[in-house]
Amino acid sequence: MSKTPKITDIKVVPVAGYDSMLMTLSGAHAPYFTRNIVILTDDSGNTGVGEIHGGEMTRQELLDYRPLLLGQEIGNYRAVINSLFEFNRKKRMGKTDGEGIQSLDISKLKFVVQAEAAVETAMLDLLGKYMDLPMCALMGSGQQRDEVRMLGYLFYISDQNKAKDLGYRDESGSDVAWFRQRHVETLTPEAVVREAEVLQERYGFRDFKLKGGVLPCKDELEAIKALKKRFPEGRINIDPNGAWHLQEAIEGCMDAKWALSYAEDPVGPEAGFSSREMHAEFKMATGIPVATNMFATNWRQFYHSLVEKSVDIVLADPHFWTESGSLRIAQNLNDWGLTWGIHSNNHFDITLATFVQCAAAAPGNITAIDTHWIWQDGQYLTKNPPIIKDGVIKVPKAPGLGIELDMDALAKANELYETAAAAYHDRDDAVAMQYLIPNWKFDSKKPCLVR
Repeated sequence: MSKTPKITDIKVVPVAGYDSMLMTLSGAHAPYFTRNIVILTDDSGNTGVGEIHGGEMTRQELLDYRPLLLGQEIGNYRAVINSLFEFNRKKRMGKTDGEGIQSLDISKLKFVVQAEAAVETAMLDLLGKYMDLPMCALMGSGQQRDEVRMLGYLFYISDQNKAKDLGYRDESGSDVAWFRQRHVETLTPEAVVREAEVLQERYGFRDFKLKGGVLPCKDELEAIKALKKRFPEGRINIDPNGAWHLQEAIEGCMDAKWALSYAEDPVGPEAGFSSREMHAEFKMATGIPVATNMFATNWRQFYHSLVEKSVDIVLADPHFWTESGSLRIAQNLNDWGLTWGIHSNNHFDITLATFVQCAAAAPGNITAIDTHWIWQDGQYLTKNPPIIKDGVIKVPKAPGLGIELDMDALAKANELYETAAAAYHDRDDAVAMQYLIPNWKFDSKKPCLVR
């Protein structure tokens, strides 16, 4: 009986890239973001690659997987990934309270991220190359679509000149309008609309999402109304990361209901009630569909969210669920008449390729998926990065992930991680906020510029 190739080597490469001074409930993005890249080699000579969140804890978890991976057949990836999950679950026991990120405590993000997701991607990349099939054909119910619709992910942007010594990149001289725009201060409805217009010009987006949790609820919803007026055919939504109190969210969203396609995590834990209970009340009061990537990030939370009828759209980030888990969610949601999508953090083109493959295998009428890639566009770790055109990415016909790693670019991103970005290995959005509001501290129920 023929066997699939075996893993002969694993490399974990921490990397960094440049970011803009983007605003969220957790503060202001630092000038650098970090990721971990996994490179697997098998005994046929093929290389598979995966990408996951940055941070030393995640990097160490990946390194600890090495003895569990060497000699494993790539065709046995499901059992291998399950063994990694169990290995990590035991190591993490007692280190987390199980709340997850329903209050957007960034210090807890590392407990939601499943490091083995990057290994799964790399193994599927290898398996696809061995079988001469795209990765999406090997997952879930197989390939469901030939292209994946993306949404334009809008942010409020601070004036990075207020934090010059942090080292934000200056792209004011770029010949690409979007590269210039992604550093321009954006704090008004008019500025948000302009940001969306420049995005549409470059990528052809039809749908838009605004990251909230920055200004008062009513101010952010004014921007949503302005976007809907400017793009009447588009699906417009907002994500304040649970910053709003229930009553202000109900009142504000009812006034803007005509402009909202759905609300992502509009409320959070409040008055002793969990996010799931708060969103059930929000839905009953407004009739507005709710999406989440905060209060249903594992199977136990997902079960309670369904029982309480808290959610309509689960943004099942493969980094939180693994690809297999995310597609199990997609299959369940499709069977039950609910909707699947993907949430993202800052990432390189390896993750973008992974998202495309995962979304291509998701059944049903999925929502346009998130990507931060537009904020990192131009910083390629591959020789053939996915291209967003007319708001969609074509699913590549090439085997595996359909990308080729650029080792020179990887080395430069690793050098950036070890040098300029050395102080940012673990994410802390409070650092840059000190330049805007001295002694600023995170508060899950106060938008970051409301103090």
